[in-house]
Amino acid sequence: MAEKKVTAEKKVVATAGIYDILRRPIISEKAARLSESNGVAFEVAMQATKEDVARAVEAIYGVKPTKVNVVVTKGKEKTFRGRSTGTQRTVKKAYVSLPADAKLDLSANI
Repeated sequence: MAEKKVTAEKKVVATAGIYDILRRPIISEKAARLSESNGVAFEVAMQATKEDVARAVEAIYGVKPTKVNVVVTKGKEKTFRGRSTGTQRTVKKAYVSLPADAKLDLSANI
């Protein structure tokens, strides 16, 4: 008798902490080019890892990412009217690649 191999995939459930990982989608020219090749860009929490981002995208949007790249952009130093100086905030971004058949609606589930 042939044995059936049972593969039970764990369903990732959206919890309150999951929504803290993905801050907001990034809307820019680079993100628009990325969306043509089935990718999305998000601003994420500074302590979030690639695994956290992948888990959050799967839980919130129901799509399992194929690849996640993370970039930290340091805040620039700015001078205001030649007198006072300040810095912009440091931002962590995640560039998420999706499978070819996946469609991601960023306006849903917000």
